[in-house]
Amino acid sequence: MKSSYSILKYPLATEKAFRLVEKENKLLFVIDLKTDKKMVKKAVEEAFDVKVKKVNTYVTNKGLKKAYVQLNKENLAMDVMTKLGLM
Repeated sequence: MKSSYSILKYPLATEKAFRLVEKENKLLFVIDLKTDKKMVKKAVEEAFDVKVKKVNTYVTNKGLKKAYVQLNKENLAMDVMTKLGLM
């Protein structure tokens, strides 16, 4: 299996991403095209020591694959963004 950091290319820090962090406890990542939802869930849980509730993925028309990762109520997405240095 690939490492967590090769699956999760980078987090997105857009206005929409910050709104998702605050309102829905979700993180937004650009991921590898060959990655599935289970791999994303495992990678986020290992990299940030959190529990993932749900993962949604989609491929943009520019060829990027993005993942919306919703965390459990016990884990705050804001804390993860702070660890990443984006807050």
